Amino acid sequence: MKRRVQPEWLDTLPPDDPGAGRSRRDLRRVNAWMRGHVIMSRALQHAANGDHPKQILDLGAGDGDFLLHVARRLAVSWPVMKAILLDRQQIVTPQTVEVFATLGWRAEVVGGDVFKWARTAADEPVEAVVANLFLHHFSDPQLVGLFRAISRRTRLFVALEPRRGCWPLLCSRLLGCIGCNAVTRHDAVVSVRAGFVGGELSAFWPAADGWQLTERPVWPFSHLFVAQRIR
Repeated sequence: MKRRVQPEWLDTLPPDDPGAGRSRRDLRRVNAWMRGHVIMSRALQHAANGDHPKQILDLGAGDGDFLLHVARRLAVSWPVMKAILLDRQQIVTPQTVEVFATLGWRAEVVGGDVFKWARTAADEPVEAVVANLFLHHFSDPQLVGLFRAISRRTRLFVALEPRRGCWPLLCSRLLGCIGCNAVTRHDAVVSVRAGFVGGELSAFWPAADGWQLTERPVWPFSHLFVAQRIR
């Protein structure tokens, strides 16, 4: 299946659109079904190997719910953290920021386009960068430029994306069975078609020397990419 990037409806809807709000709630359930929080937290812990970062930047953070769930799993072993939530739409609520604080994590909400961030990426290094269901929105050339910026700014990058394939595509067409709305159903199919397999993301990384790259499928529907600086 050839990779195909198409617009997703949620990206075009205003934040206060009822369909967008319902879709964001759907995505929380989908993330739970995909075990995204578990996979991401385990990948971060494994890569950190006991030397946890003090800062983490979430690209395309949305409403912050995904990283909050990751923080809940990591807070005991990573008790003091700064979480930077970057997204074009500033939809993180004060309540979400407060929950981060109860875990010992200080959340900073940053509104802006990821490519604008990339143009100034070397200005302020951050120890760890994560992305969940975000990279598949972009074309191959865009990912090359984004990865170049990320590699200049961090020592650890972890991305969790849809796995492109017949089985994930079939399951994406069945989301109506668990009550997902039209926006979510449309975007799920588009996401899988734009997802990744094999070593596609590793091929976009600009500097293999000095980096350890790991890329693999993760049950049931995900594709994991980890770039860790080793010198």
